[in-house]
Amino acid sequence: MPNLFSSLSLRGVTLRNRIVMSPMAMYSAGADGLATDWHLAHYVARAVGGVGMIVCEVTAVEPRGRLTVGDLGLWDDRQVEPLARIVRLCRAQGAVMAVQLGHAGRKAFGEHQGAGPQPIVAPSAVPFDAGWVTPQALSAAEIDTIVEAFRAAAKRADAAGFDAVEIHAAHGYLLHQFLSPLTNGRDDEYGGGLENRARLLLRVVDAVRSALPPEKLLLVRVSATDWAPAGLTVDDTVQVARWLKERGADVVDCSSGGAVPTVPAHIGPGYQVPFAERVRREAGIPTVAVGLIRTPEQAEEIVFNERADLVALGRELLRHPYWPLHAARRLRQEVPWPWQYERAKE
Repeated sequence: MPNLFSSLSLRGVTLRNRIVMSPMAMYSAGADGLATDWHLAHYVARAVGGVGMIVCEVTAVEPRGRLTVGDLGLWDDRQVEPLARIVRLCRAQGAVMAVQLGHAGRKAFGEHQGAGPQPIVAPSAVPFDAGWVTPQALSAAEIDTIVEAFRAAAKRADAAGFDAVEIHAAHGYLLHQFLSPLTNGRDDEYGGGLENRARLLLRVVDAVRSALPPEKLLLVRVSATDWAPAGLTVDDTVQVARWLKERGADVVDCSSGGAVPTVPAHIGPGYQVPFAERVRREAGIPTVAVGLIRTPEQAEEIVFNERADLVALGRELLRHPYWPLHAARRLRQEVPWPWQYERAKE
């Protein structure tokens, strides 16, 4: 049986363990979207700490797609080298490096409720919540430019040396806005039934897959449920995951919510794990479990019982950059430490 510290090989990539650093925005880039020394220190610390795969924070494929004006970008060739430096240093410490590519759609510039330096866009002209700016509904031609923006960003991610790309189709951002019937009121080929609502995501998957060498991984993060009546369901997500697998996606990262302000009635440790478990079982694709996973024993149980192939930690890795090294000790697993730190191993 697999365990938290067993390796995992997918395509041409081998992870040293099943621990993933979940993408978490640092809001620390300049208006130019360039990575800074903060990002360098932040990510390299987790690579030294033993994380198997680091998924760098959501990185915008065009300026109007930023969550905030402090987000990283890959819409310009100048943004490649600052990220490449981070990738080189983290890979030297044994971490597999991924970058999450995304577009915020109607949730762009969130701290300003959509009032950013560029007009915001969405599948339909419906604001996220009261007080938010009403977005412009995208035309079919504009949708084509967004697909191209994802493809171009994936090419830049490859040039930066990333081992993998994760497409952000969760948390109420643009691709999720198209997927959810709560946010997509279109009457063209991108609206209506699930197959039409998934059309943009699948086009983006095709574009990103074509931009990456065959040995590099493609992950997709989804919101498995909208936590709202008439919203996206886990049944829908299983079907979408089947389509993703057919298009060349390698892993589905299973989160939830964000399309509308509704939140789950109850949350607790591992509350999203059943989504990853069901998608893995019914769609036949490797999954990442995420959401209030804190202890080594909890993470080990998920992998050992094959409820997911990978376990992503977010806030726990902000608190404890060396969580994997301490988890290995708790689980009586022998893992190498950086030689510079070996004096502290015992």
